[in-house]
Amino acid sequence: MPVAAPAAETTVVTGAGAEQGTAPSSAPVPGSIVPPWREGLPVTVLVPDYQRILGVLEKRQSAGQGPLKAKEITVELGLGTTPAKVEGVRSKARRLAERGWLVQETSGMFSAGRRPVAAPGAGSSA
Repeated sequence: MPVAAPAAETTVVTGAGAEQGTAPSSAPVPGSIVPPWREGLPVTVLVPDYQRILGVLEKRQSAGQGPLKAKEITVELGLGTTPAKVEGVRSKARRLAERGWLVQETSGMFSAGRRPVAAPGAGSSA
């Protein structure tokens, strides 16, 4: 009877899945989920595109300048102003705001806020 074959296939798949589960997961992977911001969480958990958006807004804030619209962020990143690029940046900025990495104002403008900073005694609580 063919009952033994599916069990062997299941074992092989489970073994491969177990090997993949041991890989380090600290490096961001494109398409990965943006984790909710919390004290002590480094910006390096985000993929580079998100880090760049945060960098633009943090630089503006440290220069005493106000928030930016998605189109302005896109220009600052050197991506041009095509609707596809602007919408991509807007989507990423909204995701960052939803998870506490940025502040989104009712006007649709974004600013740096509630971002991780080097806080004394901050560490990962696992």
